[in-house]
Amino acid sequence: MQRRSFLKVGLAAAAAPLAAPAIAQPVPTMRFIPQANLTALDPVWTTATVTFNHAYYVFDTLYATDSKGVHRPQMAEGHTVSEDGRTWRFPLRAGLFFHDGEPVRAQDCAASIARWAKRDPFGQILERSVESWGAADDRTVEIKLKRPFPLLLAAIAKGEGPPFIMPERLAKTDANTAVREVVGSGPFRFVADEYNSGSRMVYAKFDRYTPRQEAPDGTAGGKVAHFGRVVWNVISDPSTAGAALQNNEADWWERPLVDLIPSLLRNPAIRAEVTDPAGRLALCRPNCLQPPMNDVRLRRAVLACVRQEEFMRASRGDDEKLWTTSRSLFPKNTPYYQDHADLMPGDLDRARAMLREAGYAGQKVVIINPTDFPDIGPLGLVMNDALKKIGVNVELRESDWGTVIQRRASREPIERGGWSLFHTTGPAPTYGSPVTSPLVRGQGERGWFGWWGNARAEELAEAWVEASDPAQQTRIAHELGRLALSEVATIPVGQFYLQTAYRTSLRDMVKGIAPFPWGVRPA
Repeated sequence: MQRRSFLKVGLAAAAAPLAAPAIAQPVPTMRFIPQANLTALDPVWTTATVTFNHAYYVFDTLYATDSKGVHRPQMAEGHTVSEDGRTWRFPLRAGLFFHDGEPVRAQDCAASIARWAKRDPFGQILERSVESWGAADDRTVEIKLKRPFPLLLAAIAKGEGPPFIMPERLAKTDANTAVREVVGSGPFRFVADEYNSGSRMVYAKFDRYTPRQEAPDGTAGGKVAHFGRVVWNVISDPSTAGAALQNNEADWWERPLVDLIPSLLRNPAIRAEVTDPAGRLALCRPNCLQPPMNDVRLRRAVLACVRQEEFMRASRGDDEKLWTTSRSLFPKNTPYYQDHADLMPGDLDRARAMLREAGYAGQKVVIINPTDFPDIGPLGLVMNDALKKIGVNVELRESDWGTVIQRRASREPIERGGWSLFHTTGPAPTYGSPVTSPLVRGQGERGWFGWWGNARAEELAEAWVEASDPAQQTRIAHELGRLALSEVATIPVGQFYLQTAYRTSLRDMVKGIAPFPWGVRPA
């Protein structure tokens, strides 16, 4: 499969022109090309990375995690824990306001965390130990536990999918229903009347936001907005996006196509760098609820046919410094990685034999796949090709990424708009722990899209939380990782390292799991 076959050359489309800056004043607008269209605005309702990126502009968190993995106060001044370990209190910093002008109260924070805990894998484990999410007063969040939960800070400070704080009136929305109004207390406010899905999103500096005094570090520290506005211009065609950056019609392209980076760098006004050195895991998620992928024997046959090198070359190109194989649901360079080559032999003949042994009778397998997401689209094309080679009756249904995000939430059979497989990617650190990763959790219909259910997996996740000995935690994690892969809860298809590209008119990018807008300033 040649990755260039995925590209489609489009007409040049200029982003919004850069406003001329006043003398000795910061550039008022930063023009940004996001990885994909923003269709879902609620970071609790969806796990789409582009939505998390959006959320970090608009919302803030009680605690955050720096680049060394230390959990640090963000909206909170700090915290106290009772002697019995069952009552946690978080006094809020003074001067916190929502974008609608209302002060941030402890009640808002408690309701936001409670809603998040209904959907997030780590939050769901925490929730089982919670007696109440509440407030001692308007400035003090109070979480009362049924039993001590030493990892509480790790849960609320995690980088991808933390409990973003929103007003109580919005946080009272059912966790399975998307919030439509975007009101946070972060460094930028979402300009709703300029939102045009598929084209343009606008964020304006929130003048009442008071940053912390520390330097920005990961998702923690001082989130200083140096631009009055950030405009997201959605440009799905990579050639058009590259031209916009080259022609000074954009300042920053979040995920440039690998093939285009050499030509971009021939322009002395453009730089490219890896801002997330931990990398991302590329994966395929099967639908364990609906036939035919609810048959673990069929899922194992699919797992056996995967040759990760083919997926990575199609998606990331031939430079092996920017990708690697990772035959594990705990990625490389995370504590519990183990290579499970025996479960992923990449053997088409063996996969064909496994299909026969499973009694596969030609039932249709539907891959939902984006045409406007160059990091993900090629993965679906390679899987489609591999499944045809082993004799699966596979259908590739292509659409924009926003439609994929909406459709993957469907639990209907494929003949009623359902699906069998989809591909995506996520930060390696998120997938590196039994409680932060949805890939190894056996929560069934309460879990992540795909809905793999396994009681033993949930027992292991709980045991990992309760284990005090690191060696015991490692043994538990290894058992869980192998169990989830052998049951094919998720199919890893490789690990890679993203380069981002920006004009030299910008400086001071903050390294981390997202293209953070704070700290970035005019050069």
